[in-house]
Amino acid sequence: MTDHPLRTPPDDRLRFLVETVLAEAALLSGTDRRLFATPMDAARAATLREDADTSERVDAFVARFGRLQDTLGDKLLPRLLQWLAEPVGPAIDNLAKAERLGLIGSGEQWIETRQLRNFMVHEYVRDPAVLAAALQRGHETVPLLLEAARAMAEAVEQPARGQTPPSA
Repeated sequence: MTDHPLRTPPDDRLRFLVETVLAEAALLSGTDRRLFATPMDAARAATLREDADTSERVDAFVARFGRLQDTLGDKLLPRLLQWLAEPVGPAIDNLAKAERLGLIGSGEQWIETRQLRNFMVHEYVRDPAVLAAALQRGHETVPLLLEAARAMAEAVEQPARGQTPPSA
């Protein structure tokens, strides 16, 4: 990412969004680790009605996955681009800028992640094989979200050239 020599210090809203994203990332990471300690397959997904603990972990995973994806893409990214003096536009344009700035790996992957998030959040999936596949794909996508959270947080915390970082 390039330095912005005239960058102003982050405002309270931007700092709040970074703190929120980092907290959401930590929660998702923990839930992901616990849920996928045992592989998710159709047989395991078929037991969710009887297995309250796993069912609650699935619900937490889906909620936390969706929340982090939303906060990153819909709230933090536009605010961060604005702070970096980049024009903020439609989501697809913002993703292209984020990719160019090294904030996300791929705009295309981000769109696929958004579609997966929408599927997991809005569909009631009755077929255990389809549910297991969606959850497994979500699990495989968690590193993309965690890396985006890290990159965006670092972009805000990295002082511009010639600025002294704030003391803690």
